[in-house]
Amino acid sequence: MELMERVENNNNAEVTNKISRATRKEWIGLGVIALPCVLYSMDLTVLNLAVPQITSDLKPSSSELLWIVDIYGFLIAGLLITMGTLGDRIGRRRLLLIGAVAFGLASILAAYSVSAEMLIFSRAILGIAGATLAPSTLSLIRNMFLNPRERTIAIGVWVASYSAGGAIGPVIGGAMLEYYWWGSVFLIAVPVMILLLTLGPILLPEFKDPAAGRLDFTSAALSLVAVLSMIFGLKKIAENGLGWMPVLSIVGGLAIGMLFLRRQRRLADPMIDLKLFRSPAFSAALTIYTLITFIAFGAFIFIFQYLQLIQKLSPMESGLLALPSFGGFIVGSVFAPMIAHRFRPVHVITGGLVMATIGFGLMTQVRVETGLGFLVIGMLIYSLGLAPVITLTTDLIVGAAPPERAGVASAISETSSEFGGALGIAILGSIGTAIYRTKMKQGMPDEFPQALAADATDTLGGAVTVAAQVSSQLGAQLLTTANDAFVTGMQLNALIGALIAAGLAFLASWLLKGVKSSGHT
Repeated sequence: MELMERVENNNNAEVTNKISRATRKEWIGLGVIALPCVLYSMDLTVLNLAVPQITSDLKPSSSELLWIVDIYGFLIAGLLITMGTLGDRIGRRRLLLIGAVAFGLASILAAYSVSAEMLIFSRAILGIAGATLAPSTLSLIRNMFLNPRERTIAIGVWVASYSAGGAIGPVIGGAMLEYYWWGSVFLIAVPVMILLLTLGPILLPEFKDPAAGRLDFTSAALSLVAVLSMIFGLKKIAENGLGWMPVLSIVGGLAIGMLFLRRQRRLADPMIDLKLFRSPAFSAALTIYTLITFIAFGAFIFIFQYLQLIQKLSPMESGLLALPSFGGFIVGSVFAPMIAHRFRPVHVITGGLVMATIGFGLMTQVRVETGLGFLVIGMLIYSLGLAPVITLTTDLIVGAAPPERAGVASAISETSSEFGGALGIAILGSIGTAIYRTKMKQGMPDEFPQALAADATDTLGGAVTVAAQVSSQLGAQLLTTANDAFVTGMQLNALIGALIAAGLAFLASWLLKGVKSSGHT
């Protein structure tokens, strides 16, 4: 049996080696593709650092401030599928370059906004332009790197570029805000986009589906409304807990999503080819990818509150402590293709999920007084474990689609990531909040003023603010109760993350058993 498998692997290696290899131009082009990916990730983080200065300068209302922060991510999530399909029709490079022009101009407009409304509009344009980046870059990789082994390496670099953007975003943004005004964080995008527009036409080839029909605008509208409704509802649950409005928004989004899928079955040239979901590798990889973003995003909403509100670290210090985790994602993504060259996807993905289980398990040991070591090491281990899983599941998702459908396959991959992250923040955030509020109500000192109790029971940040308004003894007692309550919720969510990662390891070992790696020999 072992001899037969060795012969089969050798035959696969010969087939793989016969597929045309990328030239130096494609590898340099990969560096160009990484530029907007780094920027995309940075833009999701740097604005949070600028919020205090924006609030002081533009004086937005609480509703306007929420839209300034949220509109970018909302429109990216809602338009990924449409942009992926559009790229298949008009050309992936063309769409990427159009998006780069729009992103650069919108960044300038945002930087020099003189009102909250102007900044919201600018962020909306940034979101529309940002939605072109992920599906265009990933689908270009699918077409530039036809050799499966090389494609896995390229996707590893693509994943690492997002991690790099997340790592350097707070550092660069913090440095810019220390010396310049808040608009400077948006101007970071301009030279990057100029470089992309200069090198892109030279180094990036054009690809599109020659048999593609016209874009169905009804389908595009249905997908946009469905995704926006569900993401909006999930975000509102994360912010305020369960309520009629967010539940109705999610249910409405699901209903519109069903209409979208029914329409795709009837169209001769659908936006999404539902036959993709018949591939076991595609469906299994998509499920795993969605759920690992669920646990990863769910963890981060607790981590930075713990570092800043309990350990009393500055945003810059908190960002520096998160660097090992981002570094773990970068290292894991870069080395994933080397591991995939020697082992089957089922072994790499299962092993990575086992590592993630260990990392989340360590985070269950975080305490109020002695938590930093367990937290940083746990984050590093789960990042090292999840990075190869993200790389290989992305490779399986994109590789399952024919080259002419690479754009929409890439968009499905990224949309699943957006949903996974939103679900993680909403569900795990709600669980943590429920535990915090329950323990706070149980442990609230009897002599505590009722007028302030509601704020202290609502969030950890509220408890920190209230503690400064009462006597030092009562404030210290309140903070002890609040910190213990928050850490209990954080521990439970780490346990949930560990259990989900362990369950996914079992699922991967079962569903991906017969799937062969792009680079396995």
